[in-house]
Amino acid sequence: MTEKQASDFLLRTNDQQALEEVHFIHQHNDNAVRHTRNLTDALGLEDMGVHLVRVTQGHDSSEHHSHEEDEEFVYVLTGRAQSFIGDDVFDVGPGDFMAFPKNSPAHHFHNPHAEDFVYLVGGTRAPIDICNYPNKGLRQFRVHGVREYTDAANLKRVVNKRR
Repeated sequence: MTEKQASDFLLRTNDQQALEEVHFIHQHNDNAVRHTRNLTDALGLEDMGVHLVRVTQGHDSSEHHSHEEDEEFVYVLTGRAQSFIGDDVFDVGPGDFMAFPKNSPAHHFHNPHAEDFVYLVGGTRAPIDICNYPNKGLRQFRVHGVREYTDAANLKRVVNKRR
């Protein structure tokens, strides 16, 4: 393996703009359309992800969700949006910061404005995570990169009884 240079740990603005902007539609919400640039993969991070995200007018950032193992943060760069956290709605804009520790209330954004909503989102990449979608009644499991989901109503709680 070759030794890394100091510049291998820096992603300049021009380099960020040159990264592919991936058009992503959320698997549980056709209106959740994000345009995303992955900043951390370019620099080799494995346990944390940071993305530059753009959401256009009328779209959501994701389906309303919460994580049981991953933690997330959001820092708003430009534009405004509605932030849905649990049952509450807040208007957010440039400079606002949100953090979602494990087991935080479900959350997502909606952009009703003409200006694009642009933010940095980052978080941990736990090998195993459980993501809950309360408005859809779904629970999704991510185990070492493989995602599977089920209707939460199908889940059965196992109670261990000692003999």
